[in-house]
Amino acid sequence: MTDNMMPELTLTPDDTATAAAVEVPSLTLTPEAPEVPKEEEKKIEPVEMDDKLLTEEEKQAVEAFSHKIDIRDTNQVLQYGAAAQKSVASFSENALNNVRSKDMGEIGEDLSRLVVELKGFGEEDEKKGLFGLFKKASNKLETMKAQYSKVEANVDKIAQNLENHQITLLKDVAMFDQMYELNLKYYKELTMYILAGKKRLAEVRRTTLEELKARAAQSGDAMDAQRANDMAANCDRFEKKLHDLKLTRQVALQMAPQIRLLQNNDSLLVERIQSTLSNTLPLWKSQIVIALGLHRSQEALKAQTAVTDMTNELLRKNAAALKTGTIETAREAERGILDLNTLVETNQSLIDTISEVMKIQDEGRAQRVEAEKQLVTMENELKQKLLELKH
Repeated sequence: MTDNMMPELTLTPDDTATAAAVEVPSLTLTPEAPEVPKEEEKKIEPVEMDDKLLTEEEKQAVEAFSHKIDIRDTNQVLQYGAAAQKSVASFSENALNNVRSKDMGEIGEDLSRLVVELKGFGEEDEKKGLFGLFKKASNKLETMKAQYSKVEANVDKIAQNLENHQITLLKDVAMFDQMYELNLKYYKELTMYILAGKKRLAEVRRTTLEELKARAAQSGDAMDAQRANDMAANCDRFEKKLHDLKLTRQVALQMAPQIRLLQNNDSLLVERIQSTLSNTLPLWKSQIVIALGLHRSQEALKAQTAVTDMTNELLRKNAAALKTGTIETAREAERGILDLNTLVETNQSLIDTISEVMKIQDEGRAQRVEAEKQLVTMENELKQKLLELKH
């Protein structure tokens, strides 16, 4: 901090108006002190928990403020640093509400839906076969175009949502810078209260308390002894108050890395969204153009391959048919009108027929001779019987 931003320490509520006029933490002994306006955004590294955080002028202010602390004033002791503690508690509650109100799940859902849309494009079964190829080639291209238009519309909606999330996250990143600055201011304010209190406590114990103890020991008066005991009790009570302030300061100290972690998470999400919008989506669209072009080329290649295969198959079939027909024709051309085998068979059949006819004729002739002999015999026997009948 610069010199003109040095905290102004005060023990009266009226001094808080002056503190609000400067953009620095203000110390007060009353809990009603108003919150200090936010400082301008600037990067501040984590701080040490000692007076090294303070400038020389602030250290002098702490020294001067310590002399104004009246440990014997019970109300002042009870209210000491209460405004700073209340500011830290309110700040922690606001930070919690801010984190609670943010729904990072929507960003994850949008990114997941984007992945599903991109992966789902072009996933459909292809029908096999030559006729299916010619019938479906043009229809499939149109289907791909229609599918691309549908997916593109959904992707554009998701991209718009991501852009809105990105704007919100960028605002949150800036807000976390302000929260870090404000938390640091509260931490510094508590440190100044603690340092001032420790200085005053050490001084009272070293001077006033020792003087009271010495007076009581010297006089032997019970009232002097009670005064010494009361001062010791006040010192113990104030020491406990400083311990409470240390605990509150520890809360402020822990808030610093927590704020940075939240800010870093938002920054990572912003980078992821930016990469998606700037790289993934344009790359996907360019790849779709390439895919459509490749699809046209592949369909043309498949059609050409099918035509070539069909032509080769037709040529093979025609060549086989031509071979078979030519051989049969040549074989028929070389044959005579009558085959030799046919002539041999018919000649043998004719010879066999003649032989069989001759055999039948010979048998008939022999039968006729035999019949003639039998007829002669029968005739002679008949004549003999007739001659015998006359006598």
